Amino acid sequence: MTGNQSEQIREQVREGYAQIARETSSGCCGPGVSCCGSAPADADTLARQLGYSVAELEALPHGANMGLSCGNPAALAALRPGETVLDLGAGGGFDVFIAGRKVGPAGRAIGVDMTPEMLARARRNTVQYSATTGLNNVEFRLGEIEHLPVADDSVDVVISNCVINLSPDKPQVWREMARVLKPGGRVAVSDMALLKLLPPEVLKMVEALVGCVAGAALVRDTERHARAAGLANVEVRVKPEYVVALEQFEDPLYQKILASLPAGSKPQDYIASVEVTARKPSGQCCCNGAC
Repeated sequence: MTGNQSEQIREQVREGYAQIARETSSGCCGPGVSCCGSAPADADTLARQLGYSVAELEALPHGANMGLSCGNPAALAALRPGETVLDLGAGGGFDVFIAGRKVGPAGRAIGVDMTPEMLARARRNTVQYSATTGLNNVEFRLGEIEHLPVADDSVDVVISNCVINLSPDKPQVWREMARVLKPGGRVAVSDMALLKLLPPEVLKMVEALVGCVAGAALVRDTERHARAAGLANVEVRVKPEYVVALEQFEDPLYQKILASLPAGSKPQDYIASVEVTARKPSGQCCCNGAC
């Protein structure tokens, strides 16, 4: 992919998510649940299906949950008090605010997003978060996930929720994750991935790109990118139930994809949510030789 092609993809994604940030009741794909934006009630319903608790959702600043999730990376990461956690593609701050409560006053939750409109929304939400929790432990930085505005070896955990698929240079994203992690630090990512290649008609849909589908990597490539970045203990778990849920919600994007698939096929034959966990080697080996 050329530099111009990569930048064109970034601009399409940036504009798509700027539109979502500007909306107050639904995302770019219209009413219903979708990883490119959802009506508030549907967004909460989907989040509960993904494992977020009612208490977590009720504690969020108004409008932080826009239905952009395809997993629950904060839970997957098993965050601990005092840790510094970095969220790639933080959007309105959904996972950052949940992470901030988990890491507590001695910890820090940092969100990075390349869309100014999303960043402005997240920063507005920070006021309510601090007023409700009494915590001043979250921040949001403008930047691309391929070039993180974060120092080397500075974070304990990297999380991301349905964002890496949007990048035109996924290997670089994984290298950046490895760079910013402290030795022994860990990755917990929820993302969309392909079980097999999509038909060309779907790949041409701009809304499929913004909706976390057309840009997704094959499952095997996701694992390969993580390992090539130098991460260890890489595990990729396929979670087909997310796509099934979107079909049950009659998501407009997935209905359009369904119409473009071969007869008898379903979106879940091609697309799945995945959970990816990994660690940055600490450089110190234990007694059995595993680092």
